[in-house]
Amino acid sequence: MAASRSVAFHTLGCKLNFSETSSISRLMENEGFEKKEFTDLADVYVINTCSVTDNADKECRQLVRRIQRKAPESLVVITGCYAQLKPKEIAEIPGVDLVLGAAEKFNITQHISELTKGDSAKISSCDIEDVTGFNSSWSVNDRTRTFLKVQDGCDYNCSFCTIPMARGKSRSDSIANVIANAEHLAKHGVKEIVLTGVNLGDFGKGPDGAGVTIGISSREENFFELVKELDNVEGIHRYRISSIEPNLLTNEIIGFVANSDKFMPHFHIPLQSGSNKTLSAMRRRYKRELYAERVALIKTLMPHCCIGVDVIVGFPGETEEDFKETFDFLHSLDISYLHVFTYSERDNTHALTIDEVVPKNIRHERNKSLRNLSYMKMQYFTQQHAGQTRKVLFEGKDKSGMIEGYTDNYIKIATPAKEEWVNEIVEWKI
Repeated sequence: MAASRSVAFHTLGCKLNFSETSSISRLMENEGFEKKEFTDLADVYVINTCSVTDNADKECRQLVRRIQRKAPESLVVITGCYAQLKPKEIAEIPGVDLVLGAAEKFNITQHISELTKGDSAKISSCDIEDVTGFNSSWSVNDRTRTFLKVQDGCDYNCSFCTIPMARGKSRSDSIANVIANAEHLAKHGVKEIVLTGVNLGDFGKGPDGAGVTIGISSREENFFELVKELDNVEGIHRYRISSIEPNLLTNEIIGFVANSDKFMPHFHIPLQSGSNKTLSAMRRRYKRELYAERVALIKTLMPHCCIGVDVIVGFPGETEEDFKETFDFLHSLDISYLHVFTYSERDNTHALTIDEVVPKNIRHERNKSLRNLSYMKMQYFTQQHAGQTRKVLFEGKDKSGMIEGYTDNYIKIATPAKEEWVNEIVEWKI
């Protein structure tokens, strides 16, 4: 393989995808590839896909067409969730040369070495039941913070979700290996780690989805044990928990974060709906009352804590009354911002069997309504802290000469750049 070959990456979707793209990039650079920006000309383009919504599918197709116009002789590789779910569909997209499923994405250099432009697209995939391994991943220099993957897959069966079909059963790294990775990142100057996974609170199952063997006994590690161990790693100043299910966010975890200097007062907790009827149809594992209890406990122990919420609008059977119940519930909660998703039909999900489909124009209206609510929530949360001094971790400066960073409780700060602030924690009056 020629050392002069170049590669460019584009990532769609979640923090987990960003961590995996970064790790794949390092694998290829170690094999002699020169990394380039996706807008540059490169010999190989790798698109790491998401398939949570149909927009991600469409964006993948658009990116391939863009590459075809710009660099028709370059190799195009598609991996990620969309590639696992619909490999044949992707292989039929003009310009695609290689489709890598969940088990093969980290063997990318071997597959590329066997490719020739112009041949029919090669598919390397397997049944998701056969995907049982765990690959450690983390992002460096690709995003604001370092995303460290500690868990993958999901054993839940939410009626709208394709992720278990795309990523397989729940499985985790070991606590010992996560600690080793955190120590490695600390030595390379990383100050903040965001813990990522598909179902992070389910951390503890081994690479094959079974209990982790520890010494002579076998038992499941758990997320709370991981959090406690990470708190002792020297050199890492901040941790964030990317997203955790409300039924897995225990009082122990909340209490520990409240008393930790390293775990930031910031939670992202998926809700999906404020209607118990809709939650039941979604096959979620909690009711709105439990969610409200979690938020109340967090705010009792950490009044300054930032709380983000995932919510889906337009789920089949969601009436105007159900949506109003969701809106009113979110309005009443002491939360800080929303990530709003418009429901989109996904193949092979139970939700497709539910009657009373919500028209798309109504789905978009509901999305807009909740995004407006999110804006007001974040404005209010920020105003509550006006005049306070909080610690901000600043990032690199942008092209306009500004520098951005986040407070411990996730308030975004932007100011004219000072070189000495890059990757430093600064006391900042909001």
